[in-house]
Amino acid sequence: MPKMVLLAQYVALNGTDLSSYTKKGELTTKVEEKEVTTYASQGWKELLGGLKSGELALDFLQDVAAAALDSIMWPLLGTVVTFEVRLNNAAASASNPKYTGSVLVNGWNPISGSVGDEASVGVSYPTSGPVARAVS
Repeated sequence: MPKMVLLAQYVALNGTDLSSYTKKGELTTKVEEKEVTTYASQGWKELLGGLKSGELALDFLQDVAAAALDSIMWPLLGTVVTFEVRLNNAAASASNPKYTGSVLVNGWNPISGSVGDEASVGVSYPTSGPVARAVS
């Protein structure tokens, strides 16, 4: 069975490669469960899939220098922007699929942490519309 260690994940928001600021990226997708159990179900619950949704969670190392992370993210607050994530920063392929879509940038935490901590920012953005998987 193949195994993988994440060493060079690719993360882009609004067409900007943010991989050099990102220390964790996680894309999750799910489908609502809609119960359609009837008396004919013989005592077993029956389910169908409903609406799909997703979430893009990212942990960044903060950088407030001119043209760096904070100045890139701040103007995006409240907007829907495109995203692309890949397990590796190499080109998308059958062994390195890319996932794309849009997210609502619904928050930004420019300052957080305690004495002695690295300056980091954790965000979690809901997807807006479909998430696609492609190999090229």
